[in-house]
Amino acid sequence: MSESILLAVDGAIGLLTINRPKVLNALDIPTLVNLEAAFGKLESDGSVRVIIITGAGDRAFVAGGDIADLNSRQGLAHYQEFAETVHRVFRRIEISDKPTIAAVNGYALGGGTELILATDIRLLADTARLGLPEITLGLFPGAGGTQRIIRQIPLCRAKEIMFTGEQISADEAVAIGLANKVVPKGEVLTAAKEIAGKIAAKSPLVLKLLKRTLRDGAEMPLSAALPYEQAMIGLVLDAADAHEGCSAFLERRKPNFVGR
Repeated sequence: MSESILLAVDGAIGLLTINRPKVLNALDIPTLVNLEAAFGKLESDGSVRVIIITGAGDRAFVAGGDIADLNSRQGLAHYQEFAETVHRVFRRIEISDKPTIAAVNGYALGGGTELILATDIRLLADTARLGLPEITLGLFPGAGGTQRIIRQIPLCRAKEIMFTGEQISADEAVAIGLANKVVPKGEVLTAAKEIAGKIAAKSPLVLKLLKRTLRDGAEMPLSAALPYEQAMIGLVLDAADAHEGCSAFLERRKPNFVGR
């Protein structure tokens, strides 16, 4: 794997580290392509049940995109190259059947916040700062940020964040529902691994079907989402893991989920 993305596997937990600390882990096309390849390796690894994404160093998760690269592009080239790549990669992370956790160790601005918005669970160091400051450059978020943030936090607050380009603290990000938890600086990866371990102990098959139920149901009217949920739980009850979990409960033992 390229040095811009570090890949590690610890039991059932996969870890991807965006490794460009000299530029605060800014995203460019090669880094995004490498991130996609590394993520694909973890997705196809049957032993990996949860994927954590973090940034190298203690200053930044992802400080944003490569501004010099953006400034060198015209609209059509940007649409066909960078925008096409970043949308594809972030969407792959978002729809992955494996749970994802962002361990945000510092600045997560622009593309960094947009990457966070594509993950399932977000843990922030107490020094982390989030934001979509593109408006200050005469731009607006173009890696899915405009659409994901308005679906995840109140619309009026999302507009204020994008219209002003202001940064928000880790505590405020949690308060408005943009992240799950704030932890002391230096402990964010440990905290992410702790949560990942709890998730990895569950059935990977049931987690996959649960993620699909949540993801697809969110795009449906309630009248369609409820029968969809009904059908999906029917699939779960055909799985050995569901009966293993119920049997373990009745027998007062720890379940052994195998993913089928």
